[in-house]
Amino acid sequence: MVHHVRCCLSLLALHLCLLHCSTATAQENWPRFRGAAGLGVSAQSGIPVTWNADQPTWKVQLPTIGHSSPVIWGKHLFVTSATDGGSERFIHCYNADSGASLWNASFKMEASRKHQKNSWASSTPATDGNIVCCLFADAQRLVVKAWDFSGKEVWSVDLGTYESEHNLGVSAIIEDGLVIIANDQVGPSSLIALQAASGKVAWKTERLPGKTSYSTPTVAPDGAGGSQIVTVSESGGVSGLDLKTGRQLWQTPKLPMRTVASPIVLDGLAFATCGEGGNGKYFAAVRTGLDVPADQRIAWERRTMLPYVPCLIRRDDLLFLWGDKGIMVCLEAATGNEVWSERIDGQYSGSPILIEDRIYCVTEDGIVVVLEAGRQFRELGRTPLGDDCHSTPAVANGHLYFHTFKHVIAIQAAR
Repeated sequence: MVHHVRCCLSLLALHLCLLHCSTATAQENWPRFRGAAGLGVSAQSGIPVTWNADQPTWKVQLPTIGHSSPVIWGKHLFVTSATDGGSERFIHCYNADSGASLWNASFKMEASRKHQKNSWASSTPATDGNIVCCLFADAQRLVVKAWDFSGKEVWSVDLGTYESEHNLGVSAIIEDGLVIIANDQVGPSSLIALQAASGKVAWKTERLPGKTSYSTPTVAPDGAGGSQIVTVSESGGVSGLDLKTGRQLWQTPKLPMRTVASPIVLDGLAFATCGEGGNGKYFAAVRTGLDVPADQRIAWERRTMLPYVPCLIRRDDLLFLWGDKGIMVCLEAATGNEVWSERIDGQYSGSPILIEDRIYCVTEDGIVVVLEAGRQFRELGRTPLGDDCHSTPAVANGHLYFHTFKHVIAIQAAR
């Protein structure tokens, strides 16, 4: 009996150890745009508020320009770039600890136009630890490609024509063995799930065409034991679709303008914005439960001092809106009541991320601004990166990473 109890306790200890190790490993990865679930949140300790700008942990120069965010799995960091005009696109793989180049891959596409603040490599890669995949587009086609961790291309899928004023902005995500692509555009539109292992279509849900969306979807609980994809677009509004089948579960009315910022979902509320001309114009907090009546789907709305491109940050009961033109607003997440609003110097095209109790965001001219994520406004510090930046930082593997126009930069956490 005693031996049996000891064995059970040993097995329990082993199980808890493995659970702890797997959780720690998961926290070390940053597998998609804005990390796990697209929330832009990291519990990594030791990331400095400011640092010596002349002495990063490592800094590598890219051969071409892109605005994608880095993604990291274990010791592998992936980022994209493209030649001017977009005739050649690249994916780069670096050692996440040292910055040593592990491999590069490139392929040809047609030259195309873009918005002045966009690039021909703005989609952030996505990885599940087995493959890394990314979207690329020109005026003729939207392509998703996947490579293994040695740099071998494992599949490539042409998703058809792509119509957009500003070129591509949406990123793929990988969830439960599926590569999810929100192809909401002027032309034929759909939400597509490809099998991550093969690139074969698992399901495809047709969507109404409209203004091209640059917003990356997220996956959240549906409140009934399953998972739903939450996505936003002008024509499709805010909507939830079943992860396994693509069946639409619920939908708000269409949004008044173009969507750029990606939604975040926490505690049964999705937060989404839309706008035009560099300004956010409309914001909605949307209930994501399956049994919510249509006339109660929208919990609250806001129409002033809103971000257009930067995504939102939530910490506990507070929601932070970091505006493109340097207006920062703190709201109560449940009600939308304003806690404070302040002006921050700088223009912003990347999105903020939360590290412990601090919010980090990068100005377009490459200054890292750090704020306290609390009920009182407090700016904590600024550090120049030495290069313009339109991308969103990443945190993994004990480092804070930046992709500027021409460089990848790593800042190590204090040990």
